[in-house]
Amino acid sequence: MKLIPLPAFQDNYLWLLHDGRRALVVDPGDASPVLAALDEGGLQLEAILVTHHHPDHVGGVDALRDATGARVFGPARERIPEPLQRLAEGDAIEVLGLRFEVLDVPGHTAGHIAYHCPDFEGAPLLFCGDTLFSGGCGRLFEGTAAQMHDSLGKLAALPGNTRVCCTHEYTLGNLKFATAVEPGNSRLIHYRQQCEQRRSRGEPTLPSTIALEREVNPFLRTRVPAVTQAAHAYNAADERDEVAVFAALRQWKNEFR
Repeated sequence: MKLIPLPAFQDNYLWLLHDGRRALVVDPGDASPVLAALDEGGLQLEAILVTHHHPDHVGGVDALRDATGARVFGPARERIPEPLQRLAEGDAIEVLGLRFEVLDVPGHTAGHIAYHCPDFEGAPLLFCGDTLFSGGCGRLFEGTAAQMHDSLGKLAALPGNTRVCCTHEYTLGNLKFATAVEPGNSRLIHYRQQCEQRRSRGEPTLPSTIALEREVNPFLRTRVPAVTQAAHAYNAADERDEVAVFAALRQWKNEFR
């Protein structure tokens, strides 16, 4: 199996997974790079997995379905181009011989879902859309801080070796903010240096892992004293209230330059 982040637009990744013959793609906002990769690899697209309804995640769905006959899977409670199989937490699908369990992760959008494969070549795999980014999380366009905090907690509870396939190359900007929140975090500083080197070579910073995100991502560290103190210093957030700390961090990140 090969896992490939196909660049699209300014900073999107369309995740393509294939076994040399059959493929699936996640959140194809643009059909062109997917069709090019299928043609180059002689691959048949069997499935399209959608996490949420934003155009940069669904814009290529119709063209890919029409061109390949691929099945489309997506969230039960969002506006996704029909026909598709609608999914919610507790559902599971099998594609390319892999089992994907569905998680409800509202916050960025109201019906956002994620796909968790418990065993992809010896380690779990997570397609989390715009809920969790390396070093960050999605903006709250439709959901609440409490919803997003709960969703991130659900993802953070996955096994540490879970590979995290986010859909944007936001890592350097996120880590700049994370360093402002927690400047004494040596693991964060080292990871930021690694990512800067990767980007200087034109390489993706992804996938990350859940274990790494627990160490460097301030939005998963709302119980850590250095993070709670920084949130309090920013807007007097109650350090004992994790949702208040999260909300302060998210607002701070929205305004951070």
